[in-house]
Amino acid sequence: MDTKEQGKLYTWIAPCHFGLEAVCKREITDLGYEIASVEDGKVSFLAGPEGCARANIFLRTAERVLLQVGSFEARTWDELFEATRALPWEEYLPPDAKFWVTKANSVKSKLFSPSDIQSIMKKAIVERMKARYRMEWFPETGAEFPIRVAVLKDRVTVGLDTSGQSLHKRGYRKLVSAAPITETLAAALIMLTPWKRDRILVDPFCGSGTFPIEAALMAADIAPGMDREFTAENWTELIPKKAWYEAVTEANDRILMDVVTEIQGYDIDGDIVKAARDNARRAGVDHLIHFQQRPVEKLSHHNKYGFIITNPPYGERIEEKEALPALYRTIGERLALLDTWSAYIITAYEDAEKYIGKKAEKNRKIYNGMMKTYFYQFPGPKPPKRQQ
Repeated sequence: MDTKEQGKLYTWIAPCHFGLEAVCKREITDLGYEIASVEDGKVSFLAGPEGCARANIFLRTAERVLLQVGSFEARTWDELFEATRALPWEEYLPPDAKFWVTKANSVKSKLFSPSDIQSIMKKAIVERMKARYRMEWFPETGAEFPIRVAVLKDRVTVGLDTSGQSLHKRGYRKLVSAAPITETLAAALIMLTPWKRDRILVDPFCGSGTFPIEAALMAADIAPGMDREFTAENWTELIPKKAWYEAVTEANDRILMDVVTEIQGYDIDGDIVKAARDNARRAGVDHLIHFQQRPVEKLSHHNKYGFIITNPPYGERIEEKEALPALYRTIGERLALLDTWSAYIITAYEDAEKYIGKKAEKNRKIYNGMMKTYFYQFPGPKPPKRQQ
């Protein structure tokens, strides 16, 4: 879809996991939008109003989609107030809008107090709206417009949150295992590998099923956001209802109903396997995944050239830590038997390579929330052409 036909272009911001910006950028480019900038933990792009609906519904690796209202330098509270008041809020907020600064974060900046940033900016927005709408009081009974602010080295970026709940909340995961990996992170890690739907994928520590479910959604080209609601659906003056209907129609048209793929998830805990099956059913992909209660020492497969993508335990409690060398040694032994397979392992365990007994070809540092993790990549040989 050509954004030029949609009239006004806006700048949209897609926050994502640190270190995975390139994956998010590729997704946005695949949707047909022009990238404005790529920074740590976020990708900005240009699109018309329909870009909001399509990005929220189709992006697998973005945490949310923000509509950028403005960006400016501010080193004092006065500068923050004046620059916020100078932004054209009336172009975004109707007079009955319910608006508040829901989140402010500050890194390496003179304005370091999130609560002060929130209250000063709210006052500045009200002052702007008073002057433009010639009103002294705002009822705030209309649509919600949550505002998110990021301050980095005294540069303030202001955005309206179009998503509401974070996009990793696809809606399918009611039950999670002890150390869950978010849906957006799982999707991004799968996209970092060369896995495609015609190759086998096994997760021997599947937990609540996030890796297998995200892979199955990709295999069937099911948009991750097509069954949930977004805050901006009520911003009818900015984003026409038609944009949402068309994005959902496009998502429905893209689903591959008869796709054939081999995706498997194993876990030692039978209750967790049952929860994973329930999650897959809610995601509409239970027919594409075989879940089984199976310990890692029984990991084997009769076919060649498959993929293992997994998030094994990394011992958050002392007694668990003591079991890690033996566990990772077992992982190494099973991988040695699957010698044509590729393995991709995310873990916070720093001795993973030592006990697996093999050095990863690539090792990427990725922050899962505040936790530093490593994405160890052990690519196997490519299958002969005819098997591809």
